[in-house]
Amino acid sequence: MSRIYNFSAGPAMLPLEVLERAQSEMVEYRATGMSVMEMSHRGKDYMAIIAKAEADLREIMAIPANYKVLFLQGGASSQFSMIPMNLLRGKTKADYINTGMWSKKAIAEAKRYCTVNVPFSSEDTNFSRVPRQDELKLDADAAYCHMTSNNTIFGTEFHYTPDTGSVPLVADMSSNILSKPIDVSKYGLIYAGAQKNIGPSGLTIVIVREDLVGQTLDFTPAMFKYDIHVKNDSMYNTPPTYGIYIAGLVFEWLKEKGGIAAMEQVNIRKAAKLYGCIDGSGFYRCPTEKESRSRMNVPFTLANAELDEKFLSEAKGAGLVTLKGHRSVGGMRASIYNAMPEAGIDALVSFMEDFAKRNG
Repeated sequence: MSRIYNFSAGPAMLPLEVLERAQSEMVEYRATGMSVMEMSHRGKDYMAIIAKAEADLREIMAIPANYKVLFLQGGASSQFSMIPMNLLRGKTKADYINTGMWSKKAIAEAKRYCTVNVPFSSEDTNFSRVPRQDELKLDADAAYCHMTSNNTIFGTEFHYTPDTGSVPLVADMSSNILSKPIDVSKYGLIYAGAQKNIGPSGLTIVIVREDLVGQTLDFTPAMFKYDIHVKNDSMYNTPPTYGIYIAGLVFEWLKEKGGIAAMEQVNIRKAAKLYGCIDGSGFYRCPTEKESRSRMNVPFTLANAELDEKFLSEAKGAGLVTLKGHRSVGGMRASIYNAMPEAGIDALVSFMEDFAKRNG
């Protein structure tokens, strides 16, 4: 077997140990005579899987008891509608911090249900940074304030939790959840698509404070009501059973690695190596403000854009794939989520240094 280093923004690479564990249990899970994919989601064997996944997630994120954990479908994009439908709670306006494409999509969907105030936007600088706390022009009467904690396309990340006062803070953490410790109690709701730091695509995690559950807009479909999913323990319909199983293995893997605090230190080292290579090269450039740089997604451009295809081709030959940047930024992008080992960063940095020497 020849594994490559996959720098995709998502679906992204999974820990090799998790894949090998899933491989060993693929055909038969723990003497049940069947695969997890074949199990009834209401059978005792599967109920034990989902219960442990939730318990482990609660442990590694230190989720308070007054928060509900939901395993849903529809991707993070479904939450763009579910959040206003569930969290307006009689109010007519909400705050949305605009720091990238996914923020813009969330804003566009929210405008169907309420008046949207944008307390900060970095669109005028092509989303090259996130705001400082003193730049946020928040509305004290907003039903909630929405943020995207990490922006995959533009490579920016909030390295602090915005203070929104009594207004519930809602965060799309799809691309940096589990990468560093956070204080869950500072948020009203956290949501994340699984396909970057949790597991395969098709699963969405929602962590919601229980007092925010139950006051939906009258026309909200049953499948879009948080209280329905809470009352049914994420089993109002058949959940994405295999995705939850894999997520559970990832949670176990994180615990074995020392938890999220230990993973943060690894992520700091990985990002420092890559940014150090970029900043010290004179050949590569990162378009994001240094204080806003993401540890998960690192965009960079070459001194000569005509070399882009050569860079990508040679990188692929070296086992370094999915490095092409988004068209909004151009150049390259290395997504270095939890599952990317430091050896992958070392290999990329070595290649980049050699490429610069040969083409600079």
